[in-house]
Amino acid sequence: MVLLSLKVTDSRSDLEDLHLYATPREQRFRRFASLEFEGQLYMTPHDFIQAVTSDEPKHAKKWRSLSKQELNQILMETPPVWKGSSKLFRNLNEKGVISYTEYLFLLCILTKPHAGFRIAFNMFDTDGNEMVDKKEFLVVFLFTCCYLQEIFRKKNEKREKRGDEEKRAMLRLQLYGYHTPTNSVLKTEGEDLVPRSYWDTLRRSTSQALFSDLAERADDYTSSLSDTTLLVHFFGKKGKAELNFEDFYRFMDNLQTEVLEIEFLSYSNGMNTISEEDFAHILLRYTNVENTSSYLENMRGSIPEEKGITFEEFRSFFQFLNNLEDFTIAMQMYNFASRSIGQDEFKRAVYVATGVKLSPHLVNTVFKIFDVDRDDQLSYKEFIGIMKDRLNRGFRGYKPIQRYTTFKSCVRKELYSR
Repeated sequence: MVLLSLKVTDSRSDLEDLHLYATPREQRFRRFASLEFEGQLYMTPHDFIQAVTSDEPKHAKKWRSLSKQELNQILMETPPVWKGSSKLFRNLNEKGVISYTEYLFLLCILTKPHAGFRIAFNMFDTDGNEMVDKKEFLVVFLFTCCYLQEIFRKKNEKREKRGDEEKRAMLRLQLYGYHTPTNSVLKTEGEDLVPRSYWDTLRRSTSQALFSDLAERADDYTSSLSDTTLLVHFFGKKGKAELNFEDFYRFMDNLQTEVLEIEFLSYSNGMNTISEEDFAHILLRYTNVENTSSYLENMRGSIPEEKGITFEEFRSFFQFLNNLEDFTIAMQMYNFASRSIGQDEFKRAVYVATGVKLSPHLVNTVFKIFDVDRDDQLSYKEFIGIMKDRLNRGFRGYKPIQRYTTFKSCVRKELYSR
């Protein structure tokens, strides 16, 4: 395998044309990324937060080119992992660089249950010594890049036209920072390379990383890669530190909490709660539901007096949502028996399947949102299908943010108080 560090010298219009050859994930990264170093695009921590909490960038993005000195200065601002917190990305703001592969990794963290954090750590801990060093981390990441590039190629080869392969190669250079001739490393002939998610890709990469020339020659490859904020955070400015499970777990938990806090605060306006309607908007905003108004109108008529959703309730729901696969099994049992599920059964199924306790008010709010036929029962179709869309944050479309809902909530409260 040969790694080449190339600098993109094409014109701005040529680079913009590459958007046509990108997957939805790649398109979103390119739309929010604001930095460029040696031809490769990067996000800042602020860009990443915007990408997972906003429909579109607040301002038109212009890729700012960084010098080596500027990059080093940015990385100097990175705290060690043991100083991490649930405000890490907000504190770093524009003082950080996140690569495309790291962007996918961070997105994956947002939708994984806490029980899966150990699995993630073990995938990087290839020698099984309960510590992950920089080399182990990068070997798995490089293999993941290979898989992603091969998947990208196979998805587009049926539409290939003259000149398309050159454009896709330019796109890979811009996102990954190097070209990897994947067939020289990955045995792909006769295989169907369609993993369901980045997590599956990462899991598959790990098994092959232990038995390839990439692992044997990792020092040659990793030494040519630029450091990023995530690498410095995990392994220190000299790259010699090692990552233990406790720090890795805390980083993932803090990231989930930080994104939820940002979403919650964007609606709470300094209050301790958000309205039930705002909660509904947050849930439906990331789904493929065409007519959200029917859900909202149904909820308004069913909850005449607002009580509000606290952050703890908000967080507990999304912890449950990250365990949706386990909960789905319980729901399918009701579905196979042609039974709907009431609020008590729902709350019990959530706790048994995921260990998460939802408050009675939160469960009632969820029922009022998704029980469109108003039979006080929740069917598999009414809930699971929509929530599976919700877990695909950032990839399957965003609903416009309607900030006036808080104002409407205030008006309704005033009317009810009279």
